[in-house]
Amino acid sequence: QVQLVESGGGLVQPGGSLRLSCAHSVTIFTINAMGWYRQAPGSARELVAEITSGGSTNYTDPVKGRFTISRDNAKNTVYLQMNSLKPEGTAVYYCNAKALQRYNFWGRGTQVTVSS
Repeated sequence: QVQLVESGGGLVQPGGSLRLSCAHSVTIFTINAMGWYRQAPGSARELVAEITSGGSTNYTDPVKGRFTISRDNAKNTVYLQMNSLKPEGTAVYYCNAKALQRYNFWGRGTQVTVSS
């Protein structure tokens, strides 16, 4: 059974930083892309950042220049470094894995709250 477990969320002041981690059990060679999504209260889940099997990255415009997605295949872990956080970044952040062009796996999410 595939598992994705997020960690690293919490309360941070505006302008602060957090690093999210996603430990997963997806077989590396089957992965098409790993991504981070977020969902704020009353809003739809949205893509924050994605990294493909080839290493290409994609970010939603509001986080470009502030967030960085990376991976460590040896540790089966994907990271999201978030700098210069803003209150509008408050949301539940979910790890996602797309595999074999047809499977979509999700973690349970980690809460990020940006507030003074």
